Amino acid sequence: MTTKTVSSKSIDLKKDVPLKKLAVIGAGKLGEGLLSGVLGSQLVPISHVVATVAHEPRADYLAEKYGIRAGTDNREAVTGADLVLVCLKPQQVRGFLQEVRKDLRKEALLISAAASVTTAFIERELPFSARVVRAMPNTPCLIRQGMIALARGQYATPADLSVANRVFSSMGRTVVVDEKHMDAITGLSASGPAYVYTIIESLAEGGVKLGLPRELSTELSAQTLLGASALVLQSGEHPAKLKDMVTTPAGCTIDGLLELEEGGLRVTLIKAVVRAAERARQLVESQNSKQSPAAKQNSGTCDE
Repeated sequence: MTTKTVSSKSIDLKKDVPLKKLAVIGAGKLGEGLLSGVLGSQLVPISHVVATVAHEPRADYLAEKYGIRAGTDNREAVTGADLVLVCLKPQQVRGFLQEVRKDLRKEALLISAAASVTTAFIERELPFSARVVRAMPNTPCLIRQGMIALARGQYATPADLSVANRVFSSMGRTVVVDEKHMDAITGLSASGPAYVYTIIESLAEGGVKLGLPRELSTELSAQTLLGASALVLQSGEHPAKLKDMVTTPAGCTIDGLLELEEGGLRVTLIKAVVRAAERARQLVESQNSKQSPAAKQNSGTCDE
């Protein structure tokens, strides 16, 4: 497995890669989060950014809030763009690529945050050797505390990967992985926040059961998970060792841990990650089985 962190300073978007135009395709919740991170970090001048959405009212909202150009025309948005961030739902990607395949610059870098959409899929759908980087972010990116995995496609360069890292490092922690691990990462870090919210809710319910006010109990639970997670990352210690630091002999914590083991929490969480990863893999296989005739015709050239 190849896993590493790319220095966010290895490529300076302002100096080394001057962008004439950045297009954010599908500026929904995730797309807006990426847009906000890029603009907030001043990686690209506001005047160089355009975003697309499905409906005009949403476009008006984005234009007013961020001072960017926003609309519903994907072809216009990608025309002349150096960098295209694809933030669409997986089932929308093929239609988008077919729509803009004649308008995309061959030199443009495509960064896709569409879940379960492989770089090979995008490469096959386009009539040229597209430079593609795949990103798997999670929802904490909305508050710049996300976890983002990056993988480059067949034609993307190390410099392209550094550009993607600069974009996403403004929204949290980034790692570079082999694309074959993306399904597992989807099941773990992309779906993981939902598991964590369930744990927080459950801990809070335990506090309510013991008489704590719900708001206080929720705050205690959420901050406890936040602090414990930060300690894992900052200390570099194995979670088991940190767990033992809390678990004193004949104390309260060991009784709680015994209840968790009896309830199967550990096995259940493992199964949740595995099941979500399997579903991600099924989505990839489904997309490949529905490959368009145009893509089949081009796949021989792109895969050489």
